[in-house]
Amino acid sequence: MAISEKVSGFMEKSSWIRKMFEEGIRLKKEFGEENIFDLSLGNPVIEPPEEVQNALMEAARDKSPGMHRYMPNAGFQDVREAIAKTLSEESNTTLAADDLVMVCGAAGGLNITLKTLLDSGDEVVIFAPYFVEYLFYADNHGGKAVPVKTNDDFSLNFENLKNALNEKTKAVIINSPNNPTGVVYSREELEKLAEILREHSEKSKKPVYLISDDPYKKIAFDGVEVVNILELYENSIYITSHSKDIALPGERIGFAAVHPKCKDAENLMAGLIFSNRVLGFVNAPALIQRVVKNVQGVTVDVEQYRKKRDFLYKELTRIGYDVVKPQGAFYFFPRSPIDDEVEFVKKLAEKKVLVVPGRGFGCPGYFRISYCLPDSVIEGSIAGFESAFKACS
Repeated sequence: MAISEKVSGFMEKSSWIRKMFEEGIRLKKEFGEENIFDLSLGNPVIEPPEEVQNALMEAARDKSPGMHRYMPNAGFQDVREAIAKTLSEESNTTLAADDLVMVCGAAGGLNITLKTLLDSGDEVVIFAPYFVEYLFYADNHGGKAVPVKTNDDFSLNFENLKNALNEKTKAVIINSPNNPTGVVYSREELEKLAEILREHSEKSKKPVYLISDDPYKKIAFDGVEVVNILELYENSIYITSHSKDIALPGERIGFAAVHPKCKDAENLMAGLIFSNRVLGFVNAPALIQRVVKNVQGVTVDVEQYRKKRDFLYKELTRIGYDVVKPQGAFYFFPRSPIDDEVEFVKKLAEKKVLVVPGRGFGCPGYFRISYCLPDSVIEGSIAGFESAFKACS
């Protein structure tokens, strides 16, 4: 075999979304694109806000010397200053430009963070259901991801967390609003999480870092509070991208911010900047950095996502699905009406509806629906959801 056994095994574990994507291509060729309702991918169809489009054109027209040359690996100083000002207000924490590094999306931010933190054998706690790439990001840098099961409503289970913490625990990753559930962790939950990590850090005489992976932070509904972890826990690292909040997934732009009172913060920042370079990201793209600087406070029209959520939630519950109502992001994570959710996903595919099995997110028995799609796709899927459900009842 040309590729390593490890990569081959990882490819198999991570293949569910890819499999559904490929199945969608096959079905669309066979039955016509308009007859296939693909709710498998979290690729937003909402276009960037007008302010973002204008900032992009303005940046592209700027002919000032040096605009496209190399920059400090952390990113442009003025961009980081603008973001630090906004983030300070959002998190009730005073941050400066030197507390941030611009990254190639949240994936880039997570990888440079884990590269900086992990020694061989260190453990990273993740909450199931989880974004599957966490498993591979930890392994990339010699660590091991340790899944911890959440409660039935996908809220944090603190007993499970305490049982997972040990002398090898280096970090915990949270994602709120969550992919794949759409759940937002409450202030009370996050305060309790911070308290547990403080106690464990004191007991073990070394910090447990809390990494907050939050690309969906601005997509929340019904006035729910989305707390920034920088406000609650000093040994925290906040990572986000602008893939979702201003609909720029293809531009791969985001940032990582280290709490200024974080243990060994100066060294940690230096490690992030070094890792940004040696992992090959070098620095985040210059053009989009300048765009981001000029659209602080701009967000896509979240009301569009709320309407899609409300329609789909009403229909799924009418049919009889057991599903937690999402508070943010743009996913549902219903329980499968039969134990083997892979078999149910196949039944949905027979009805020309494509979703992703929950075992791809570490949670068998469920499946993920993405609704960042045209209304015609969402509305067209309902008949298939109903038919497949009735066939299993």
